[in-house]
Amino acid sequence: METLSYLAPLAQLDVLWTIALGTLGGLIIGALPGLTATMGVALLIPMTFGMAPVMGLNMLIGIYIGGIYGGCVSSILLRTPGTPASAATVLDGYPMAQKGHAGKALGMATIASTIGGLIAAVVLATLAPQLAGIALEFGAPEYFALALFGLTIIASLSGDILKGAISGLLGILISCVGADPISGISRFTFGIQGFASGFAFTPALIGLFALSEVFTQIERLASKEPPVTLVKNRWPSWADMKESRSALIRGSFIGTLIGIIPGTGSGTASWIAYNEARRSSKTPEKFGTGHMPGIAATESANNAVCAAALIPLLALGVPGDVVTAVLMGGLMIQGLAPGPMLFQTNPDVVVGIFGGTFIATIFMFIFGMALIPVFSKILMVPRRMLTISIVLFCFIGSFSINLNPVDLYTMVGFGVLGWGMQKFGFSQAALCIALILGPMLEANLRRGLLQAGDNLTEFLSGPITLLFLALTVLSLGWPMVAKALARKSNARPEITE
Repeated sequence: METLSYLAPLAQLDVLWTIALGTLGGLIIGALPGLTATMGVALLIPMTFGMAPVMGLNMLIGIYIGGIYGGCVSSILLRTPGTPASAATVLDGYPMAQKGHAGKALGMATIASTIGGLIAAVVLATLAPQLAGIALEFGAPEYFALALFGLTIIASLSGDILKGAISGLLGILISCVGADPISGISRFTFGIQGFASGFAFTPALIGLFALSEVFTQIERLASKEPPVTLVKNRWPSWADMKESRSALIRGSFIGTLIGIIPGTGSGTASWIAYNEARRSSKTPEKFGTGHMPGIAATESANNAVCAAALIPLLALGVPGDVVTAVLMGGLMIQGLAPGPMLFQTNPDVVVGIFGGTFIATIFMFIFGMALIPVFSKILMVPRRMLTISIVLFCFIGSFSINLNPVDLYTMVGFGVLGWGMQKFGFSQAALCIALILGPMLEANLRRGLLQAGDNLTEFLSGPITLLFLALTVLSLGWPMVAKALARKSNARPEITE
């Protein structure tokens, strides 16, 4: 009964209206390339100062959930990731739009995001203190092993393993630009002050995926434009849902587990989920060509992170990702200290956040499905006009994040790099993964070795570390074993009567 009384404020019309507006606003922000959920939450925190805690915090959570989902819109329609979390959605979403199935792709993304978000919200509401305790065990060796395991995705995402390895190593090299994570000494900046903190990730991502596609489209402008295919159906078929079922459920739980671990985030979760969906599929060759399970895996994972990332924030006072770090500011503005004591001193706020997460996820589904026909009209814009608009969004999105002109050079540079990689068959996805995980890998390797006195045995002796290292070896070795077994099976002579 006491819990029901804590949920009562969520039934008030003004609270529901505020959550709905926050979710819709987040969706629009996420759909615009360069405008992230982090930016939306940060800009609107001051507005929550005069609100009741449950109303203000749930509005911010609505922006968070809507913003992460909204990134799939431009990923699918324009090959332009609206947020870093939706970069993996490009791989199968954009090819589906090119085939005339943009509505179904957006529908699957909406359904997968909703299911992933609801599963994570159930975990948030029931297992927050217990699961957050597991994440508390992660130190530098565990984060290093997790990043190393994540980098094995590169091998399976690349058709050509050599080119994939080159792309990944290039990404790790680029991630080393800027201040040394331990000593703080600048490296590879060539005296350019704007690179002191390394390459800004979002402008790099916009250049790598969006501007590179612009250069490719410019090459095709002389050719006849393909006929526009209007969106006829936004609902995936039953066969699509059945085919994507395992990828969707697996992605939801991967996103939930990754979200619980502080400092990882939606981008890492979506790539790992995509890799696992492809690895376990009976038709891995279909991934990257417009395959529904690819969209289901990435979108269920990145939205599952939203609710899961609140677990360490509320239970431990440790932000699960960048957005929840900003949300911590929203809690403090309300005079609330996140951590174990929050469950005892303000149970009404905690329960209100649990309920608000469910409501925001439902609003995300309603707005997402309702607006698919509106979003899909982007495909009716002539190719030349669309190309010009994408360029404009690329420059505005890259500059608006930090108001730093150097970010524009970063975006253009990565655009040229991405175009060249696409042209010569190198994996842009592998480079993107290395850019995300490279800093985590290096910083935790060096920090952990310092703590262990450069004793490698001690550094790698933890049970969680050993688990991730075993998964890394299995991830790298299994494709070769599977190939050898397939070769042996094909070589076996057929038995004839």
